[in-house]
Amino acid sequence: MRKRQAKKRPLLPDPKFNDQLVTRFVNMMMWDGKKSIAFKIFYDAIAIVEEKKQDEEKTALEIWKDALSNVMPHVEVRSRRVGGATFQIPMQIRPDRKVSTAMKWLISFARKRNEKTMAAKLAAEVLAAAKEEGAAVKKRVDTHKMAEANKAFSHFRF
Repeated sequence: MRKRQAKKRPLLPDPKFNDQLVTRFVNMMMWDGKKSIAFKIFYDAIAIVEEKKQDEEKTALEIWKDALSNVMPHVEVRSRRVGGATFQIPMQIRPDRKVSTAMKWLISFARKRNEKTMAAKLAAEVLAAAKEEGAAVKKRVDTHKMAEANKAFSHFRF
């Protein structure tokens, strides 16, 4: 290989919860380099989750982490050309890709909701995902179904 693998840059943990996962999520949510605004949106969303949660023994951050793990896909389909035909081949996902895919889905489906502020949208999507419902969880289920349907082609794996 000519090009080396890019080095992973260490992420600073966020100021409030001291968690690197939160920083990673906020970095994905951020637009135009407005990190402080992205942090404010995230913390407001966590505050809304704290108000609306039903499960009393869990913190809002734990609910957010549950939501993230509920959205995380374990398999995905990759397109592969074999003899002029394109097959969808189910493949396992690397752990870091699982996390980033889950974050992307959670953020994008939160943006598509119709609450007033982004914080409210995100909080609603997190609460839904924590209860195994909502659009982001549906996306994971659909991805798994697609992989299941194309299991016959898994011998083309590369």
